[in-house]
Amino acid sequence: MQDFRDPNKIDYSKLTHIIFSFVHPTKDGQILFTGDHALENLRKMVSNAHNHNTKAMLAVGGWFHMNGGESYDYFSAALAKPESQERLVNEIVAIVEQENLDGIDIDFEHPRTDADAMNLHAFIQKVSEKLHSKNKVVSIAVHSKIHGQTLTELAYVKYEPKTFTYVDYVNIMAYDGQWDGGYHAENLSPYPFTKSVVKYWAKFFDNHNIQKDKLVLGVPFYAQPTDPNIKQVSFGAIVEANPENAVKDIVNMNGTTYYYNGQKMMTRKTELALNHGFGGMMIWELGLDASGPNSLTNTLYESIAVTNVKK
Repeated sequence: MQDFRDPNKIDYSKLTHIIFSFVHPTKDGQILFTGDHALENLRKMVSNAHNHNTKAMLAVGGWFHMNGGESYDYFSAALAKPESQERLVNEIVAIVEQENLDGIDIDFEHPRTDADAMNLHAFIQKVSEKLHSKNKVVSIAVHSKIHGQTLTELAYVKYEPKTFTYVDYVNIMAYDGQWDGGYHAENLSPYPFTKSVVKYWAKFFDNHNIQKDKLVLGVPFYAQPTDPNIKQVSFGAIVEANPENAVKDIVNMNGTTYYYNGQKMMTRKTELALNHGFGGMMIWELGLDASGPNSLTNTLYESIAVTNVKK
């Protein structure tokens, strides 16, 4: 859930965890909220989540930084020096306790060097040791590692495998493939792409003897336009235009063609993930969903239940 959303408009009943996105790391290891409204919304979200027995978490990082540009430079610098890394660990532990959170999600987009990977590993180890001792959850958001056009492994994003032994969940951002190899809207998150992502991560975890039920498959609740000059739209907006669009993956709107994941695709992806040993599904993001019977959140919830019964 993004920090500007109204926490009272979220259906918590179908969620095991909800992650508030984002707080922003500084180069010297502090964390910043985008404003007072963000902190207020976090507190409302935590209260609502706990009323539904849903774990409330906070994400650190994300793609954009509130001070401008990508968050990479800030996160990379914060982890590169022992003093700033230690400060960031302590700030995270403090805010988890202060705001009655159930855990933290680390979203470093994306480690690009061997040094980044090792610094992230050391950081995750420290955060996990401190938070696990308090019975808190630690998750990490990771790149799909698959090229949206060629469906081959992307080598420029680097992770130290042992990092994943210290976290409870690995949330795979299996979307935004449209930017690979030039702009191709249809590569947002089609089934063949997701299949390659699932196979890659399942094999990676098998090869390093890491339990695969830590893996969580991310899916998009937004649509990508063929014309890059036109803005993305939410699944909710697509269904509002025509409820029949809920089960489709392509729609013509606003003078362009949009590609997205409808209800049938979400069921296929859920079955794919769980049948490969994954532990669940991750949503980006809840505020983009449709309401009522066309909700993708509900589709995922029901698909998980049905797939688990079959297994």
